[in-house]
Amino acid sequence: MFFSRRQFLISGGLLCALPWTNAASSQETRILRIGTASTAGIYFPIGGLIASAISSPPGSRECERGGSCGVPNLIATAQSTEGSASNVEAIEQGNLETALAQADVAFWAYHAEGPYEGREPLRNLRTIANLYPEVIQVVTREEAKIESPHDLKGKRISLDQQGSGSLVDALLILEAWGLSPDDFEASYLAPNVAASQLRKGELDGFFMVAGTPTPAISDLAEEIPIRLLRLEGEPVERLRNRYPFFSVAEVMEETYEGIPNTPSLSVGAQWLVDARLEEQLVFQMTQAFWHPRHRQLFEEGHPQARRISLDTALNGLGTPLHPGAKRYYESIGITIIEPYEIND
Repeated sequence: MFFSRRQFLISGGLLCALPWTNAASSQETRILRIGTASTAGIYFPIGGLIASAISSPPGSRECERGGSCGVPNLIATAQSTEGSASNVEAIEQGNLETALAQADVAFWAYHAEGPYEGREPLRNLRTIANLYPEVIQVVTREEAKIESPHDLKGKRISLDQQGSGSLVDALLILEAWGLSPDDFEASYLAPNVAASQLRKGELDGFFMVAGTPTPAISDLAEEIPIRLLRLEGEPVERLRNRYPFFSVAEVMEETYEGIPNTPSLSVGAQWLVDARLEEQLVFQMTQAFWHPRHRQLFEEGHPQARRISLDTALNGLGTPLHPGAKRYYESIGITIIEPYEIND
């Protein structure tokens, strides 16, 4: 599938290099979209780094000469979206070739379970890699005196925008504590909008699932007194027993100004791809992504990108691997144990 450059937000960033000797080098220029989320979160900059790693625009210098490390003649673009739930739908419908999504959202969408129960399973979802853990963060104004989820009753709370993975997890958190959006004044705002309203006193709190530190929360903590809700105890254990993709997490004391160690939960952020993309192309994308010279790109690009590692690339996958990604991992000696059968 080929697209005009004007259709996309082209991501910038450092491009590194890798030699290629396959047929892709003789193909026409191809543009590939990477769905992310709000520009206030982590997905957007991580998507930009991935785009930089796998791109190799026409005319780029060869790898061994210090040029581009990506797939020859591929230009990948990071595209802002509404988030995980929106991204998996867009891949299924062919509106995105690849995207970032929470492992839980991908799992439910692929299997038509949880919030997707009763719907057609999104069987065109495949995974390239698990990237890093995303933490459930419930940010509140200090003056709102919200000490536990039960204190959300009667408050003004944003659950994140429709189509986001944060909204899916927010509803699970509420359910675990015996709550629903009917118990407070619920709104459905993008994180940057929610942060702005909380800053102005128009909102008491908001949910956000993202890697830490999250820029929108860091900026907020430097401007007004805030708290992070502690997610712990029996409700957390019930959630983990029911949904094994949840892991115990902790936001460390120095992550945000004025915020002490705060227990919470996390899910994996994963790089998904359309099952209909050619095996060879996905193999090349995966190979370029893991090229050793891109370690510097990730180390310098974003704190969460430093956590991207081959050691955890196959942890907690929400959907099966794409055959091209699977072939790459097997080519470097990684044993693949598929967690799910593919019944197309």
